[in-house]
Amino acid sequence: MFPVLDPYAPTTTINQCIVSCKMNNLKVNLQNVRSRLESACLSAGRKPSEVKILAVSKQHPAVKIREFHQLGQQAFGENYVQEALAKQKQLTDLNIEWHFIGPLQSNKTREVAQHFQWVQSVDRIKILKRLSSQRPASFPELNVCIQVNIDKEEQKSGIMPEQLQELVKDAFSMENIRLRGLMAIPRPAAADHDPSDSYRRMSELFQSLNASGMALDTLSMGMSADLEEAILHGSTMIRIGTDLLGPRPQV
Repeated sequence: MFPVLDPYAPTTTINQCIVSCKMNNLKVNLQNVRSRLESACLSAGRKPSEVKILAVSKQHPAVKIREFHQLGQQAFGENYVQEALAKQKQLTDLNIEWHFIGPLQSNKTREVAQHFQWVQSVDRIKILKRLSSQRPASFPELNVCIQVNIDKEEQKSGIMPEQLQELVKDAFSMENIRLRGLMAIPRPAAADHDPSDSYRRMSELFQSLNASGMALDTLSMGMSADLEEAILHGSTMIRIGTDLLGPRPQV
């Protein structure tokens, strides 16, 4: 039950009730996603600890990230560099693990290399080289996932599967870079497409690289609508937006 607001209560009391309602909503959202994750892992014969939740916070204000962090969520994903940097300035007191998950342009690599712990959207050697050279030597290595365009969709970023092996080798040779694994946004289900095949092929790519000695530990795939299918096929990180933080504010 959520508290009923008394219109005659002091303003501070009303504000406290509003904050409490918001926190309760976020807590319920987090519990629901964790419950789905646990059920999916049980069905797949996996441990829930094998799958990490990344909260996609693009277009959400810093105050909501702060509230969600208070509930125990530490990893947040952002798509737009300038938006993310503004939030980071407001949240410097929090121990947040920042992931950049959007398409990355060359003129933004320096800011990303200096202000994020993870980049999940690397898809070409030029970006890798720039991230490597622009990552401060005093920082820990930058965690990187290579984005794979598993369904070869023209409108999506990502390297083609047949070109992946070469980029993986390049990543392992880079200073200040730690290649953690692969990321993908498979094509949604449609009358002419079964997404389970996309997940299966991503899993096979991941397993093939590890079989060749690459020692990758992250397969980032699966969002609100498809986390069960992704976990069934070996995802170790699911990227959840609206189901966690609620609808994005209208811009």
